[in-house]
Amino acid sequence: MDKKVVLVTGGSSGIGKSIGIYLTKRGFQVYGTTRNLDRQKDFKDFKLLELDVTNNDTITKAVAHIVKEEGRLDVLINNAGVGITGPIEETPIDEINKTFDTNFNGPIRMIQSVLPQMRLQKNGLIINITSIAGNMGLPYRGIYSASKGALGLVTEALRMETKEFGIQITDLAPGDFATNIAAGRYHAPSNSTTAYASYSKVLAMINDDVDAAQNPIEVAKKVYSIILKTKPKVHYKVGVFLQKFSLFLKKILPDTLYERLLLNHYKL
Repeated sequence: MDKKVVLVTGGSSGIGKSIGIYLTKRGFQVYGTTRNLDRQKDFKDFKLLELDVTNNDTITKAVAHIVKEEGRLDVLINNAGVGITGPIEETPIDEINKTFDTNFNGPIRMIQSVLPQMRLQKNGLIINITSIAGNMGLPYRGIYSASKGALGLVTEALRMETKEFGIQITDLAPGDFATNIAAGRYHAPSNSTTAYASYSKVLAMINDDVDAAQNPIEVAKKVYSIILKTKPKVHYKVGVFLQKFSLFLKKILPDTLYERLLLNHYKL
């Protein structure tokens, strides 16, 4: 069989770029996406297509181009996403909607676009990049957690809906990794206008965690291992031990005790 054809959304930087480079070096035919191709004229690591996950026309065009060029599409990696922080009370509904349109509706649009081709092939793999934060409500990251948590639940439903077509669907939840997500993240104002005095302190902790985090190549390695599996599990995690262990604690501890651990961690 010819080398597998992979589409990675949000492939021009961060985790998506690491995934694209890693898979390209291992013989995959990789297509990444970026919202503005003109800004990536010097990009040489793998093929880039212009695609915005909030725009159906760009999605349809990009998927059609890949199928025309390659005759197939084997793997979709839904990686494109945005960050958002702030007290929920003070976060504009428009910003909440934008986050969900990218982090939740965006992957759904991508899945709806590739499934017809995968059904025709009678095989395919979709990996939704969610987040360890999507498994718990975190202070001042509630909207982000909700958008990623919703995608994880949809993954579970889609696996059952598409099983008869030979299509595999899974999600991979990274912890904190060193990317530029903070630069593009929406921050509710943390100045004197906020009623939440602890927000600026927690925001600084969040940013410090990202700056000191692991190399995103670890996510790429995990993606590669998932692609090689004949029967991927429903959910995967990648990150430092304590972040993954926090999910185990959430399962076994009473809710109020787990909440107390989070309050202590964030010094709230």
